[in-house]
Amino acid sequence: MTVACRRVYEKSSASDGARVLVDRVWPRGIRKEDAHLDEWLRDVAPSTELRRWYGHRPDRFPEFRRRYLDELREPGRRRAVDHLRELATGQDLTLLTATKDVEHSQAAVLVERLSGRSSRG
Repeated sequence: MTVACRRVYEKSSASDGARVLVDRVWPRGIRKEDAHLDEWLRDVAPSTELRRWYGHRPDRFPEFRRRYLDELREPGRRRAVDHLRELATGQDLTLLTATKDVEHSQAAVLVERLSGRSSRG
């Protein structure tokens, strides 16, 4: 299994496997039928408070990552992460986000977590 992340605005590919949007808010300018999603998993997204604090500022990413990993320990989010693991069993999984800087996004943190590269729980 491969877990990857990319922008929801990019054209879908057969190699994507299961496509899951991991943003809390629906992306601007894209119709649901054009997103080619298998699922929209809002429960795995960072809290509104954390997302607003972060503001997609790369200098805040290490602290955002730490706080987000803490949030992923909460029961509802933990179930959502477990669901992503189940989806990735036996197939590729692509986590989608609307952010322009995918490398500094919650999707990148989730890829790390699901791939077992996260140093925290």
